[in-house]
Amino acid sequence: VDEAVDAARTLPVVATFSVLGDVVAAIGGERVGLTTLVGPDGDAHVYEPTPRDAAAVARAAIVFENGLGLEAWLDELVAGSGTGATRVITTEGIEPGVLVEDGVEEQDPHVWQDVRNEIVVAGHVRDALVAADPGGASTYEANAAAYIGELEALDAEIEERVASLPVERRKLVTTHDAFGYFARRYGFEIVGT
Repeated sequence: VDEAVDAARTLPVVATFSVLGDVVAAIGGERVGLTTLVGPDGDAHVYEPTPRDAAAVARAAIVFENGLGLEAWLDELVAGSGTGATRVITTEGIEPGVLVEDGVEEQDPHVWQDVRNEIVVAGHVRDALVAADPGGASTYEANAAAYIGELEALDAEIEERVASLPVERRKLVTTHDAFGYFARRYGFEIVGT
């Protein structure tokens, strides 16, 4: 793949949704040609891929996915595209939380709500890019180190701000059960969804 990157100047990659796309863009920089399938206004849970998505996946060297059941539509898209892309499940190694949907327990895919999990995701992105494009290793490693530094600072800032809230006021009410990782990491109680 490294020779293809040198020839085309960018490594074609796909991220399944916008949060993951942001991580890939930060680490890949100008060495990657990134296509993000589900934008910030979309819903990766119920997304319906388009022919354009299939074409992007078919061209890709890497498909970055969240896993944990977030992209139920992805297996069919990958199979239909005929791609030879490497699939990278970026939540590998993260202890999944649990959601209860209609009385059934399932894995909580919203790992990005705990910033420490995004540090794990960034490591997987870096490693996959280095493996696919060894000539860009120093760029990917430097970009990842800078990005991880930003994530570590964000995590510390959230902890500091939460510490200023009285414990009895650390309660969340949301419209979507997506903040379990945030609540556990930063000491909140989810009182309603």
